[in-house]
Amino acid sequence: MADAAQTPRARYREQTRAEIKSAALQQLAEGGVQAVALTRIAKEMGLSGPALYRYFAGRDDLLSALIRDAYDDVARTMERAAAGAPPGSARATLHVLAGTYRDWAVAEPHRYLLIQGTPVPGYAAPPDTLLRARAALGPFLKVFAGAEPTEAVRPVVAEMDAWAGDDGTVGDWLTEYTGTAAPAAGAGAALAGTVLAWSQLHGTVSLEVSGLYGGMGHRSSTLLTAQMDTLADAFRLP
Repeated sequence: MADAAQTPRARYREQTRAEIKSAALQQLAEGGVQAVALTRIAKEMGLSGPALYRYFAGRDDLLSALIRDAYDDVARTMERAAAGAPPGSARATLHVLAGTYRDWAVAEPHRYLLIQGTPVPGYAAPPDTLLRARAALGPFLKVFAGAEPTEAVRPVVAEMDAWAGDDGTVGDWLTEYTGTAAPAAGAGAALAGTVLAWSQLHGTVSLEVSGLYGGMGHRSSTLLTAQMDTLADAFRLP
């Protein structure tokens, strides 16, 4: 028996879902999350309202699909960047990852703001969103695995050690990307470096994508380079 995913009906369903998501992304790019409307999408595609609900249970279901796709796209992009980074230099890899993250956000501002912008009122993301978000940051764990934190960041490392010890899913995340599980030595450093890198990236990239650096006379890439060098120094990355 042919696999159900290969049947004409299944292929048509996936094609229609892809077209719906494409229309939603266009609305997202034009007016933000508030502009995404299933009724408008149905009209544009020549579908009735009830017909569209055969593909997505509602607006939240559609947003969840867009969020999953965005996180998965970031994760794939970051993995490719990590694979192509100069071997033997954690510092160089950190710069490559930071630049890649920024490039993706600048190229896909509407998708970036969907996953990293202001939370959508009344929307609750499905549980698997967290796993996808962590996958996007996984390559940073490899960068900071084996790092030697300076005194300035040791409080963060201690808190990350505690987090890893309290949350088994964090240990799984560490093991997947570094081969090290909490409470092994270095777990806190890997987590601390990753969280600090993400925090700095989020601030700088969000300000750029939102246009809040306009007229200030600097390039965001220059800011990011300085921030990542400072972070690399804090963890003594080679």
